[in-house]
Parts: sequence; C-alpha cells; structure tokens
Amino acid sequence: MRDLSISRAWDEGKTILARDGRLYVSVSLALVAFPALVSGLINPKGMAGSGTPVWITVVTLVASLVAIAGQLALIRLALGPSVTVGGAISHGMRRMPVYLAAGIIIVAGLFIAAIPFVAVLAAMGVPVTERGMPITRPVAVAVLLYVLLAIFVGVRMSMTAPAASAEPIWPLAVVRRSWDLTAGHFWKLLGFLIVYLIAAIVVLIGITAGLGLAVELAFGRIEPMSVSALVVALIHSLLNAALTAVLAVMLARIYVQLSGKSEDVGEVFH
Repeated sequence: MRDLSISRAWDEGKTILARDGRLYVSVSLALVAFPALVSGLINPKGMAGSGTPVWITVVTLVASLVAIAGQLALIRLALGPSVTVGGAISHGMRRMPVYLAAGIIIVAGLFIAAIPFVAVLAAMGVPVTERGMPITRPVAVAVLLYVLLAIFVGVRMSMTAPAASAEPIWPLAVVRRSWDLTAGHFWKLLGFLIVYLIAAIVVLIGITAGLGLAVELAFGRIEPMSVSALVVALIHSLLNAALTAVLAVMLARIYVQLSGKSEDVGEVFH
C-alpha cells in the first residue's frame, strides 16, 4: 500500500493550475461550461417529468456526456506530461464511453445490493408497494445501512475517472483498478471528498443565494430560452466548470500517488 498525502496533492494541484491555467480554462469552458450553459438555457428548472419534450432530454443527455469527457480531459492534463488542448479533448472523448460503462457497472452493483435489503424488509412484514415503504424503524435502519454502503462504494470508486483516463483498460478493469488503488485509504479519501463537497456547497450557496430572485427582478421570469435563463445558466455553468477543474486536478494528483506512477504517466497512453 502506497502512502497518500492530500496536502501534497493540493500543493501540486495549485502549482499545476497556476502554471497551466489557460489550458484548464479552455477545456473547462469548452467541455464543461458550454454544455451546462446549453442545458440550463433550454431547461432552467432541471429535468421535468413525462411532459418534458424529447429533444430537451436528448440535448441534456448529450451535454452530460460531453461534461464527462471534459472531466477526463482535465484529468489527462493534470496527469502529465504536457498535451495540447485538442489532444486532451480528443483523449477525453475517446475514454468517455469506458468511464460511462464503468459508472453503469457501479450503479448496477448498488442496485443489486439493494435487493437483499428489500427482501429482508419484506420478510419482516413491511409492505413493499410501487409508492415505496412506510417510514418505520426497520426501514430507517435499512436505509441508513444502505446509505453507508453507498458511501463506502463511492469512496472506493473515486479513482475510476483517473484510471479510465490514464490507463488503456476496459470498464470492469477500471472498477477493479479503483478498488485496488483506494485500498487502505478510505478515511483520507472520505475526508477529502467531504471537505470538497462542503466547500462546493458553500461556494454555490454563497454565489447563487438570491440569484434567481435578482435575475427575475432584472430580466423577468426564468423560462426556457429567456434572458433570465441565460444569465442563471451562465453563472451556474462557470461555477460548475471551476469546481470540476479543481476536483479533476485533485483526483489526478491523488491517482499519481496511489498508482506510484511518475510525472510521465501520460506518455504510456494517449
């Protein structure tokens, strides 16, 4: 098991962003901010129900896939050695299907893991209906245990994106690689992810608090394809791009430590 220093990863990340900030801005704007801007403009209130037009669902899905490729491209930049913006974007696009498939495997695994919980509750006489289950003590305990399981799996799978970007491996191997890399480092990684999540929430709340009301007062009601929707989507997309870039760089530098690879990690696989 290799040592892991979150502070070292943070220092390396700051150095990388200070040195190559323009590259990260270019990729973030192209593959993270722009798709989020388009999605927010046509569907400012998020995914609706069955009444949402098919074309909006398709555009939102495409935007999400492009954003995933953007995360992989940012990780590629942070892994080293230096690569052009076009090269990073091309790399992210090529590896996106592998990373997406790995995510589907993880979600499917969590879904299968939920079956025993439901079976035990059903055996205890808890009614299972299409609308869910009544909130009872056994249900609350089962939900808590499942949430803890999901958190554990989420932390152990935190290296899937760097592994998918750095190594020429297939989805199942990406899942296995993340599991191996994170062994023995659960608490450090959990702490990092919690701190990042709290910081991201604080930033989002601090900047967007009252944003919707202010925009509506200045430009009118927030509706699809309106000026109000454009302003809100622009601000949210830029924030999302910045937070994604920071997370991608940190994950890449943590991966370098856990994998034991040197700064030329990217030379093996383009």
